[in-house]
Amino acid sequence: MDPGAVPLHALDTGRIPEALLLSAEPGWNQVAADWRLMIENGDSFGVSTEAGRLIASGLTVMFDGPFGWISMILVTQEFQRRGLATRLMRSCMDALRGHGLTPGLDASPEGREVYLRLGFRDIYRTTRMFAPNAAAAIAGSAGTLTGIRSMSAEDLPAVIACDLNPCGADRSYLLKHLHGRLPAAAFLSERDGRVNGYVLARDGRTCAQVGPLIAEDTETAVTLLGRAFNAIPGPVCLDIADHHEPIRIWLDSRGFSPVVGFMRMVHERSVPYDDPGRVFVIAGPELG
Repeated sequence: MDPGAVPLHALDTGRIPEALLLSAEPGWNQVAADWRLMIENGDSFGVSTEAGRLIASGLTVMFDGPFGWISMILVTQEFQRRGLATRLMRSCMDALRGHGLTPGLDASPEGREVYLRLGFRDIYRTTRMFAPNAAAAIAGSAGTLTGIRSMSAEDLPAVIACDLNPCGADRSYLLKHLHGRLPAAAFLSERDGRVNGYVLARDGRTCAQVGPLIAEDTETAVTLLGRAFNAIPGPVCLDIADHHEPIRIWLDSRGFSPVVGFMRMVHERSVPYDDPGRVFVIAGPELG
């Protein structure tokens, strides 16, 4: 297969069953709802064999702001190292630029070397942490900060407003979607009559995933995390920003284990659009 000659095609929601095979092959955590969310809110590119089998993907996730996210750059093992991933990357970059958005992404250690050559620059690192039973690991040690309560659908406008500046873009549709995935694990913090932090979570193929988590301070972040963990039976993962070392130490002390690291990168920009001081846990490398 000549990667320069093979045609790319758009992905629609009818290809989700095949797309799930692509993301499950390397052990990723996405479910059908994740693929649907991304396909419906960005540009999508696929590569299929002559027989119609989907063998590669590349998606963008767009927000109302200066940047968009590149996601799901996947090539099934049989067709790797033929230039397909780089071609899909360039297509996603061009698509975002066509919308006036700067491309961003969260890179694995292997992917980072490729993305550096394409002009992406390092912003900050995150680490995926995992616990087989987060509620048991926390065991009531999540803090006693007041002002924390369950998040309802009626709270979403205030939560979206809380998210806007720390994120650097309006991602209303994403927060509304995530709230509907695991509403029992959605909590917010209020101080002086306003929302000053929140946490959301979603179901996954292998475990529930907590994130994003936005907070003004470490105490709020720990309490929000604890409330979310206590609401989720079974295994949990989260992608925590490495510079929030006290949270990482807290997770380590309660039996969470590091799984994989990511580097947040932005094309031709070394200054983050988001606020690293208030972004404790990202939504996930595929969602920004």
